Amino acid sequence: MTRYYARIAGTGGYLPEEIRTNDDISRMVETSDSWIVERTGIKSRRIAAPHETASSMAEIAARQALAAAACEPEALDLIIVATGTSERVYPSTGCLLQQRLGIKNCVAFDIQAACSGSIFCA
Repeated sequence: MTRYYARIAGTGGYLPEEIRTNDDISRMVETSDSWIVERTGIKSRRIAAPHETASSMAEIAARQALAAAACEPEALDLIIVATGTSERVYPSTGCLLQQRLGIKNCVAFDIQAACSGSIFCA
């Protein structure tokens, strides 16, 4: 019996440059830093620039992960993107990432699970 194994060989990440704090939000709507932190634990969040998309940010992170793993994109067999902010319904962000990486023979799809997507993919 042949056994196949999966492993995490490299990781990457990307955060947009703009940081929006709770104080910034409280100037736009009636709220406060303490109200938001007490209910969500969130103190700030990153805001994508107009030219940034889910797939463009995923590409940066994926290329970092590939470099960390000393791996070429063509070696990938599967791309799973966990997002709640797809740039479109079809094709999926995973497929758009596959195209950006120049991979032809790879399965790619999204899990529309937002923050909990990292749990579903683990």
